[in-house]
This record gives sequence, structure tokens and C-alpha cells, in this order.
Amino acid sequence: MVQFGLLALRLTTRGILVLGFLSGLISCGSPTDQPAAVLPVQQMIVEVVAEFPHDGEAFTQGLEFVDGRLFESTGLVGQSQIREIDLSLGLARRWGFLNSTWFGEGFTALPDGRLVQLTWKSGRAAVWDIEPFSLATTWSYGGQGWGICLLDSTTLVMSDGSSSLTLRSPEDFRRLGQVEVTQNGQPVDRLNELECVDGTVWANVWQTDLLLGIDPVTGAVTHEVDASMLPVDRSSLGSDDVLNGIAFHAESGHFFLTGKRWPTLFEVTFVPADGVPLIQP
Repeated sequence: MVQFGLLALRLTTRGILVLGFLSGLISCGSPTDQPAAVLPVQQMIVEVVAEFPHDGEAFTQGLEFVDGRLFESTGLVGQSQIREIDLSLGLARRWGFLNSTWFGEGFTALPDGRLVQLTWKSGRAAVWDIEPFSLATTWSYGGQGWGICLLDSTTLVMSDGSSSLTLRSPEDFRRLGQVEVTQNGQPVDRLNELECVDGTVWANVWQTDLLLGIDPVTGAVTHEVDASMLPVDRSSLGSDDVLNGIAFHAESGHFFLTGKRWPTLFEVTFVPADGVPLIQP
């Protein structure tokens, strides 16, 4: 028997990309050596727990609970905002406007309590102080910005509409690495709004009713959630008014979903075939 060290890229528990070695025992000339099996993707649906009003004029790009309060980012040039939302009314309690030439995209909370909001094609991320909403600084990045979430205290995960997720530092937005997302071995593009929950990256696939659970180490899709049964009257919506907005409420263990210009915000659980919620409160 000969022992080989196989070079692998992995995430440590501190969220930093490092090069490590995976040890494996391989018999010389053994015909039993096989490639790693592709694990099946768990198919899930949403189960609606409650419904809340949502601003039907909000072009939703990101949704997140921060210290129990709901925040939302909106898009469109000249209308892009960061908002704190009154859940019972579905309206903004207060807001801050982006540069009038920028198209706002997804956002997330940083470890220091500020918010970082992406822009679509401007290559700038706006860093907001929450109390009050004021622009603290901006960070530059190449390419487009779509969705973003905080994986852990040292790693942000960012999407750009492709099949790649970029890992960045929450301190200065420098690039740490990249992960290619695949489902059953095939790349999955149009990754949009992101929500990080307990080491899993949940991604909305743009212009679909699908949410994907992604392993940020391997890029493999582990869960596929069909949200097409959400009771939305789509006859009153435009072609751009698609599912977009994922927020996880840690206290209840539920997800909150909405879409661009949707009049309703849905509190849901993700339910597999056996009917047991994926995440328990």
C-alpha cells in the first residue's frame, strides 16, 4: 500500500481559504479506485406559516433580519435604497438613498454592525451605518454585483449572476477565493439573492421560483426548494417582478420570502418529502 497526499482546497472553520492535504490509501494498480459519488439533491417545497403586507412598489433586491429587525435593499437607477421595514405594515420606517446613478442590489450585515449593499454594474459596494442611515464608505470590486451574505466572521459570499460565488473579506472586501456552483455535476448560473444560514448558502435563481442550498466548500447544490406554490397573483405583476428576497429569522427558524413589487411577504418553512422542517427553531 502506498499513501498519497491529495492537494485540496477547503474552508477552515474560521472561513479562510487554505491549501490542505487529504490523505488517502490507494493500492498500487488497484482497479477499485472510483471517482467520488455525486450526492443526490434533496427536493423540497415551501410551507406558508404566515403572510405579511409588502410594499408593492419596492423593487426588492435583498432581505435580511439584523438583530431581529427586518431590512431590505431595493434597486432601479434613481430609486435604490436601504430600508428598515415595519413588518406589520410592510412599509419602510426609515431609509437611505444610494447614489442616483447606481442600481442597488443585495446587501448583508457586517460583523461590525454596518450594512454592505452591492450595486449592479457600478463596481461599488456601499457600506452603511445603521443608526442613522448614512454612507460610511464604499468598496470597489470588478464585474457585477447581485447577492451577498455573511458566511462567518471572516468571509462574505457574493454572487454576480453567473455560476460562481466569490469569497471576500468583510474588513475591506478583498477577494479571498471563488467557488463554482454545480448541481449533479453541471454548473448552475443566474445565482442572485443570497442568505447564509449555519454554513449553507441559500441562493435564489433569477427568473425562477427555485431556491438552492449550496455547500460553500465544494460548491455542490445540496437542496432544491420549489417556491412556485406561493399564493401570489402573478396576473398583476410584470415580467421583471420575480421571486427575490430571502431572509432567515433565527428566533423562529423560519424563512421570509418575497419578490420584486410583490404585495406580500411570506413566512415559510422548507419542507422535505417527510414533512419535517429542514431547520428547527
